[in-house]
This record gives sequence, structure tokens and C-alpha cells, in this order.
Amino acid sequence: MQTVETRPFWEAASRGELLFGRCGSCEEKHYYPRARCPYCFSDQVEWQAASGRGHVYSYSVVRRSDPPYVTAYVTLVEGVTVFTNIVDCDIDRLSIGQPVMIGFEFCSDGQRVAVFRPANLAVESQSSAG
Repeated sequence: MQTVETRPFWEAASRGELLFGRCGSCEEKHYYPRARCPYCFSDQVEWQAASGRGHVYSYSVVRRSDPPYVTAYVTLVEGVTVFTNIVDCDIDRLSIGQPVMIGFEFCSDGQRVAVFRPANLAVESQSSAG
């Protein structure tokens, strides 16, 4: 849900960019968007853009859905871990530690959200789109 404090995060997502917070006081990076640092409670939080590269930290396949889908924690190269979906993957070949790249999909309300796909598929889809 978009609030005054998370508006920059959602506006960036609409542009196809994932932001995370970095505390100007204690220097810790964090995700999910919030106005105060979850480590030292400072209000000196700055937005930083993520590279979109990371690896699967943990995942779960929801097979009681048609079609099945994957929820996952992805650790970005910047060091923050995000809760997301893995898309365009062979769910039986997905593995912890697998490199992934960011993509964006639209929710039913029209908001774009970050999703991830295996890095080799992200590269293939980018080169075929060009």
C-alpha cells in the first residue's frame, strides 16, 4: 500500500526501478521501504537504486495454484534481501544460490512490482527484445 513515506518507492517501481533504504546515520541498508531505519531508528533514510542482480536465498513453490508459482527471498548484490516472486522459470530446476535478475510486472491495480527471473533467461529475453 502506498503511503506518503513509501511514495518514492512505488513511483520508482512504476518506472521499472527497485529502491532500498540506506541509513545516513548508521549506514545500514534495509528493505522494505520505511521512513525510519530499522537498526538505529534514525529518520536519516536515503533511497538507493538496486542493480537488479542477486541470488535466490530461499524459495517456496506454491503448487496448489493453477498455475503453480514461486515466492522467494532474493539477496541483492547490494546486500539487502527482498521478498518477491520468481517468474519464467522451471520450478523443478530452481535452486538456492541461483543468480537472478529483476523484471517488473503489473498487479491487478495497475501498479508495477519487482519480480525476478533466472539470470540466464533475463539475458536471453533482453537480447531477443533488442
